[in-house]
Amino acid sequence: MDFGWLTSSNPVAIWWSFLIVASGTNIALWLALYSHVRRTSGGARTDIFRVEPLVLLSAAYVFGCAFRSMLPRADVQRICLFDSWLSSVFVGRSVATVAEICFVVQWAIVLRELGRLTNSDTPRNIAKLVAPLIVIAECCSWYAVITTSYLGNVVENSLWTATFALIGIALVRLLFRFRAIVRGAIAAAATGVACYVVFMCMVDVPTYFARWQADMAGGKRLFGLFSGLHDVATHWTVTHDIARWDGEIAWMSLYFSTAVWASLLLAGFSLVRHLLPRYLVRVRLLKPVAQPVPLIVRSR
Repeated sequence: MDFGWLTSSNPVAIWWSFLIVASGTNIALWLALYSHVRRTSGGARTDIFRVEPLVLLSAAYVFGCAFRSMLPRADVQRICLFDSWLSSVFVGRSVATVAEICFVVQWAIVLRELGRLTNSDTPRNIAKLVAPLIVIAECCSWYAVITTSYLGNVVENSLWTATFALIGIALVRLLFRFRAIVRGAIAAAATGVACYVVFMCMVDVPTYFARWQADMAGGKRLFGLFSGLHDVATHWTVTHDIARWDGEIAWMSLYFSTAVWASLLLAGFSLVRHLLPRYLVRVRLLKPVAQPVPLIVRSR
């Protein structure tokens, strides 16, 4: 591999260095969380599957994002930083698919548990919807990378937006079912989700829609299924030109940092789950007061 481009004067090198530092930090945080969960659970050190499922799901997301940070690529454009088969779209998209499904399953587990604690149907119903929506989104993503049509990315990211809008609704529904620090945590999560939805609506989805329109106006030819599958596995272009990466830097930087932190926080839910009942808002039921029956004394 050629590392001659890693200079302080190359913006792409600075950006990639940020991704590496963020990924290393995220892995260290996950390892610390994993160690703490193992100590508190009292499980055997050799039995990894006795660890809380939220932590294992987070591992898939944290390490998947770290892999994609080390070998970043833009799927439809077929560009990457390193000339390696590991930089192929097929490998990268496969890793991303597993990681993203694990991430949304984390959300489903947490929402279902919070809905159960509060006896609220809204979070529980939304928990059933989010994973199927993201599976459909992943199919749209594969359509985009195989055919090189940005329309697939438009639908994919629209589904992600809709999914997190639903998650936001569930969090708002839960907000006043808890008090004190738990209410603050839910409010912070709802705020973060709202910022994500705004970013997707204002930046991400319009960007892909504009790219799709430009390609259609230019008469771009799309790949078929088999030719596209062959291309995603064998074709990649190494570039360190900031002009080629400019449209990817913003979302990748946020995705490989803040989104991973969200996964780590969801994994940490396993450490505080047993404390949540004490923060529930108790609804006092007013018992009807029996009215005294007037005693009527009739004189004779």
